[in-house]
Amino acid sequence: MNYFSLNKKAPNTTFKDAVIKGLAPDKGLYFPESITPLPDSFFKSIDSLSYSEIAFEAIKQFVTPDIPEAILKDIIEDTLSFDFPVEKITDSISTLELFHGPTMAFKDVGARFMARCLGYFNQNNTNEVTVLVATSGDTGGAVANGFLGVEGVNVVILYPSGKVSDIQEKQLTTLKKNIKALEVHGTFDDCQAMVKRAFLDDTLTSKMQLTSANSINVARWLPQLFYFMFAYKQLHKSYDNIVFSVPSGNFGNICAGMMAQRLGLPVKHFIAANNANAIVYNYLQTQQYEPKPSVQTISNAMDVGDPSNFVRIQELHNNDFETLTKQLSGYSFTDEETIKAIEELYNEYNYIADPHGAVGYLACKSHLKNNPNDHCVFLETAHPTKFLDVVEDTIKENIDLPEQILKVMKKKKRSVEISTYEDLKAFLL
Repeated sequence: MNYFSLNKKAPNTTFKDAVIKGLAPDKGLYFPESITPLPDSFFKSIDSLSYSEIAFEAIKQFVTPDIPEAILKDIIEDTLSFDFPVEKITDSISTLELFHGPTMAFKDVGARFMARCLGYFNQNNTNEVTVLVATSGDTGGAVANGFLGVEGVNVVILYPSGKVSDIQEKQLTTLKKNIKALEVHGTFDDCQAMVKRAFLDDTLTSKMQLTSANSINVARWLPQLFYFMFAYKQLHKSYDNIVFSVPSGNFGNICAGMMAQRLGLPVKHFIAANNANAIVYNYLQTQQYEPKPSVQTISNAMDVGDPSNFVRIQELHNNDFETLTKQLSGYSFTDEETIKAIEELYNEYNYIADPHGAVGYLACKSHLKNNPNDHCVFLETAHPTKFLDVVEDTIKENIDLPEQILKVMKKKKRSVEISTYEDLKAFLL
């Protein structure tokens, strides 16, 4: 499979080069040249397939021949070493839990898959690769864990000081080895702008091989389509008209779901569940895309003022607004509404949600008002203990910390504080 830049001013390239470069030379995101739907028989026989078999069939066209099929099967098996359960909330609403991996966030799958791909590509390479990544919360921990100890790969994570939860910060600042954390005095958008600038800085790229592990990287983005297929396997016998409500920040996850739909997954509709950072929600109402500085919320992984992956969603729908709005709707909710939703889920359904999942739940409820025959699945993207203060204050109960969290909380934080792009450049050089 070859990939082209969405800015259309760079040469097409292979999966391997797209993974190693992260961003195309013309600053565009890479996108596959073609998408071949899977046969109907695949979805009809999905109950007889394991998660690894489903994932292999879904992604192989995008990865081969750069990664041989036998190696790809091993990478998938290694990546999917935990469960993806669907829990029923009401007759009309379920939740897909994506927090059962090592860092208890949905990004574990993409980070682990990409780390293993990069490890394979780099096995006979004497040059080191530096993975440069900005995080608004869970990406950093997932990438740090996924790449820990991968030979020939150094990881540098930028995160906004004081704007990630204590647990998220510990997950990305305590691993040592080949992982370095930079604490940025600014917002996630500042972190992301620094990372993008580094990729375009010849004085850096002439001295080192940089790549990204944000969802702009095809190897981080694409494996997220697995989740939607796993949910379909669990739900399709019980429900028609399956709709996914996806808490959306950089829009990689929901875009991967739409890729699954393009592969033939029988999904009726997608909902972008936004917090106060409602750039895409506003676009769907007005057809005007206006990036804004991000505002801080309790669902911090969605605090993104200019979602990188939205251009991929537009490409999937031929950059046609009407086509897009048939497949995608959006809602935006305040922190106050989010807190009420956490409270409601706990008091009425005995379910503990994190703030991101709560936003997804609210979007399900809004959608069902006009679509009562749909079954809406919201993605629970992080374990509630990652947002302990908010969740415990809301439900008025103490939550037991899982083993994965207890382990990192005892470790010492190690980070380097920076304020400007020049600080980042000096650190890298």
